[in-house]
Amino acid sequence: MATSAEPGYGGVIFDFFGVLTFNMVEVISSFEDRERLRRGTFLRAWADPRGQELFRRLELGQIAQTEWNTGFAALLGVVPDDLMARYLHDAFPAYGMLGVARQARAAGIRTAVLSNSLGREPYDPYAGFDLAGTFDEVVLSADHGLRKPDPAVLRLVLDKLGVPAERCLLVDDSEENLAAAHRMGITPLLALDDQVAAKRLRQLLGLPES
Repeated sequence: MATSAEPGYGGVIFDFFGVLTFNMVEVISSFEDRERLRRGTFLRAWADPRGQELFRRLELGQIAQTEWNTGFAALLGVVPDDLMARYLHDAFPAYGMLGVARQARAAGIRTAVLSNSLGREPYDPYAGFDLAGTFDEVVLSADHGLRKPDPAVLRLVLDKLGVPAERCLLVDDSEENLAAAHRMGITPLLALDDQVAAKRLRQLLGLPES
């Protein structure tokens, strides 16, 4: 049963990858299976300092997606052609969470997407989601040279929403990002399961089950 919203949330910030899409652990596992890679190969490359730097620079808009494709493919031991598209092949929409976002907006709650961008060319992972038509604000890290967990990008989104931190939620699958939001007074909601997180978000916002 939904509870009344306390302290009366006026805004919700949604992460994109893993929150508005399928769980990224499953996306990565499917990618590894298609590429005939041993499970864990992707995360080892991601944890490598070179992999971390490639993601950081891509998310800040300092390199193009094609440069990431080439660099990360070398760490994985695969061909670079359209690597981002191959990696995100199964990052399908999380319809449950998208439904709550639409419901919240219809109830007068301001909504935003805040994504550490993975580029839009040659592969656009945001295509087909109609983010601009679903959310009040869409902030992609590469467009601003800021990425989570930097408090500056969270402040940017709060300013765009016109909602104080104490009346805003962040829905994210990264504990590091949620901790940064919490330090600013934003209420964190860890989203690892689409349906579980969607139900909890409805409760926090005082929204009825759809």
